[in-house]
Amino acid sequence: MRDYSENKETCGTICLKYLLFIFNFFFWLAGGAVMAVGIWTLAEKSDYISLLQSNTYMATAYILVVAGVVVMITGILGCCATFREQRSLLRVYFILLLCIFLLEVIAGILAYIYYQQLNTELKQNLKETMTQKYMKPEEVSVTSAVDKLQQEFKCCGSHNASDWSDSEWIKSPDALNRKFPDSCCKTVTDKCGQRDHPSNIYKEGGCITKLENFIQEHLKIIGAVGIGIAFVQIFGMLFTCCLYRNLKSEPY
Repeated sequence: MRDYSENKETCGTICLKYLLFIFNFFFWLAGGAVMAVGIWTLAEKSDYISLLQSNTYMATAYILVVAGVVVMITGILGCCATFREQRSLLRVYFILLLCIFLLEVIAGILAYIYYQQLNTELKQNLKETMTQKYMKPEEVSVTSAVDKLQQEFKCCGSHNASDWSDSEWIKSPDALNRKFPDSCCKTVTDKCGQRDHPSNIYKEGGCITKLENFIQEHLKIIGAVGIGIAFVQIFGMLFTCCLYRNLKSEPY
């Protein structure tokens, strides 16, 4: 009877080991995906960060990058802890899983909160940022972001093209009689912003709604990835607890 109980316990432990190993393999892949989403957000979409007053959007991306790196390291540690059957390593693995879980939940919550606040922030600050900082020598990133925004989304100004009438640069001699930045033109050529005509300038609408939709879509991705991976980690923590309990009752 004792031999049967020991065999049953050993069989259960072996099953848990392989389940945890499979989990760690997919967890490691998920860590790469999380890190990739964070890097993609920072590398490809960072141009527009200079147009935002809050650093929340950038912070959520950095959290994902850090979480992704830690996930990949944790996945390797989890495999070692599983096959070496060391309770001390399993404890470290569990603590790291818990830390990653908290990081990704925080990223998801930040993304959700900023998603709700984005409209108000853009309405309050985007026009001022575009008209007061555009073409300032110390605001090169803003100038680049505004030009890319207007060309990529085929828009002009924050709410509409007339916003540029309040621009310090447009009022200055440096504008060379331009009424709009050249990036407002449907076909960009040197000084094309001097000609105010719907066939030349994007006058159908401003950039605020398009930028808001763009950022909100990426916040959805960041939030979904963070919360999704955090949910999967719950299973990893459960597997770890079960394996640790089984090992605890076994002789060294």
